[in-house]
Amino acid sequence: MFDSSVPVLVHFLKGLSAILRKAEGHCELKKIEPDAILQARLFPDMYPLTRQVQLVTDFAKGIGARLSGIPVPSFADEEKTFAELQARLTKTLDFLNTLKAAQFTEAAKRAVTIKVAGQDMSFTGSQYLANFALPNFYFHLTTAYNILRHNGIELGKMDFMGRA
Repeated sequence: MFDSSVPVLVHFLKGLSAILRKAEGHCELKKIEPDAILQARLFPDMYPLTRQVQLVTDFAKGIGARLSGIPVPSFADEEKTFAELQARLTKTLDFLNTLKAAQFTEAAKRAVTIKVAGQDMSFTGSQYLANFALPNFYFHLTTAYNILRHNGIELGKMDFMGRA
C-alpha cells in the first residue's frame, strides 16, 4: 500500500510543481496578470486553478495519513499566488516524506471513514485508495493541468506525467 501511494503521490506533486512554475513563467513572459490564470476555471460551476491545487494536496495528505493511521494534517485554504501554491505543495511533500512503509503494514485492511457531503463513507484502506482517493487525486490534478493548457500554457503529456 505504501508503494502504491506515497511514491506515486510524491512523483505527481513534484510534476504539478513544475507545471505551476511553467504557468508562472508564462504569465511573466506574456505579461499576463497571474490572477487571470490562478482564478481560471474550465466552466463556471467548476473550481478555479487555486482550489484544484488545494484539493490535489488535500487528497495526497489524506491518503498518506489515513493509510498510515495518523491524523490528517490540516492546511488553511488561503493560497492566492503561485508562490503560496508552491509552499503548499512543499508542505504536502514534506509531510509525505515523513511516512515510512512500516506504517502501512495493515493499510489495506484499515477502516477508513470520511465525510462526503456531510455523510459518512466507510472503506477498507485498499477500497479507499483504489476507488475513492486516487481517482479524486488524479481528477483534480488533471483538471489543474487542463485549466493551464486551456489558457495557453505550453504543456504536454510528459509535463503531466512529471517527466518533462
